[in-house]
Amino acid sequence: MESIPAIELRNVTVAFGDETLLRDVSVKIATGEAFVLIGPSGQGKSTLLKVMGGLILPTKGEVLIEGRELSKMKGADREALAKKMGMLFQKNALFDSLTCAENIAFPLQEVANAPQKEIDDAITYYLEAVGIPHARNLYPDEISGGMQKRLGIARALTLKPQIVFYDDPTAGLDPITSRKIIHLIKDLQKSMNTTLVAVTNDMQRAYQTANRIGMVVDRELLICGTPDETLNHKDPRVAQFIRGNLEGPLTVHA
Repeated sequence: MESIPAIELRNVTVAFGDETLLRDVSVKIATGEAFVLIGPSGQGKSTLLKVMGGLILPTKGEVLIEGRELSKMKGADREALAKKMGMLFQKNALFDSLTCAENIAFPLQEVANAPQKEIDDAITYYLEAVGIPHARNLYPDEISGGMQKRLGIARALTLKPQIVFYDDPTAGLDPITSRKIIHLIKDLQKSMNTTLVAVTNDMQRAYQTANRIGMVVDRELLICGTPDETLNHKDPRVAQFIRGNLEGPLTVHA
């Protein structure tokens, strides 16, 4: 018997007015899988990520989380589902006026209404887990970009989500820091047994992260397969993108 996917999209279309951002997208993402979205800028990768996370409702089609359709879930059921999902936004979405410790505490206070002992323990645990325990009482603008990313990851994980979404988690970071961040993300995925969906334009980080890769192109989702299958994919759009070739079907001439 086939197990229920952590995430399933059935014929999902997203349109705003006359503009279609995504067209007829269908995909199943297994529990514990690391699924990475690649593709040219402006094609809808982040939109698709937000559809999967329930932040954007599709114009047509169905989004199912652990077999339950998002649009049919209300009230307490929807809140319980939201706690199962964590998201790291592209710019980390940290509160500049809160210390690192207070940023981690925020979802536990506001969403979970957790007791102070549990909050204090979580602050210590997650700061250590992402390697920045020394930054406990510092503010986001007092730490580096890589440390801000680590703090964003820590905050995304504080409610112990079963599904974690990462929107370009290594954007703006140098190659060494980027590799460290992906090592951290993968280590935390393994230790917490989570399903991971990430967006990136960095193919090295995509190969490092993914069990399976999908390319958002021409408003559709093309399933490329494993990193090895993606490297050898026959679609010329995939080949041009992953190799960074200047000429090909993705090239727009003025």
